[in-house]
Amino acid sequence: MLAPQLPVPIPTPVAQGEPDEGYPYRWSVYRWLEGSLAASAPIADPVAFATDLAGFLRALAAIDATGGPEPGQHNFFRGGPLAYYEREALEAIERLGDEIPRDAVQRTWADAMASEWERDPVWFHGDVAAGNLLVRLGRLAAVLDFGSSGVGDPACDMAIAWTFLAGEARDRFRSERGVDAATWSRGRGWTLWKSLITMVGALEEDDDEAVAARRREIDVITADFAAER
Repeated sequence: MLAPQLPVPIPTPVAQGEPDEGYPYRWSVYRWLEGSLAASAPIADPVAFATDLAGFLRALAAIDATGGPEPGQHNFFRGGPLAYYEREALEAIERLGDEIPRDAVQRTWADAMASEWERDPVWFHGDVAAGNLLVRLGRLAAVLDFGSSGVGDPACDMAIAWTFLAGEARDRFRSERGVDAATWSRGRGWTLWKSLITMVGALEEDDDEAVAARRREIDVITADFAAER
């Protein structure tokens, strides 16, 4: 239903398996899509890439959401209220202490929590990350992994703006996607929550590289908020 209405390919399911003694989970088979993951592939023009990705998400959100899957435990509540993860976020802020710019983080989080999605639900992807985007010949070629998709608040799909895009590419993504300021702010909140909790885990595991990566994300997110004030 979704694929014919989207500007780039998405995985097409061809088979579904049921749990059995050999593998106790549902499983599925999808048609192969050519390309390399954006996380490691060269991107010819980051602004064009951001434009194409925003166009994909805009097209996805425009599809009739009637009967679509609502947020829940099955998709980690993506598309639902950010408040579901407030306790986790605040606990992470406390645990991280001086590892993060605490005041800036708290202001950014409070701003994200100041609004909720009050419109009709729309389709969202739920996990727009560089590891779920295929690139071919330097351009966006496909979007993978719809396991967290559903209908609700599209704010969670903004995370790529701070985890992968930068500068003019981030600005273009925002303008082409066309979300309001409150949705953009909640997107910062979703990204901040994930960065905080993963930084806690990285510190516990003494993973210095992961800690540094999460710290960079947090700095980018809080700087983006500060630039609007």
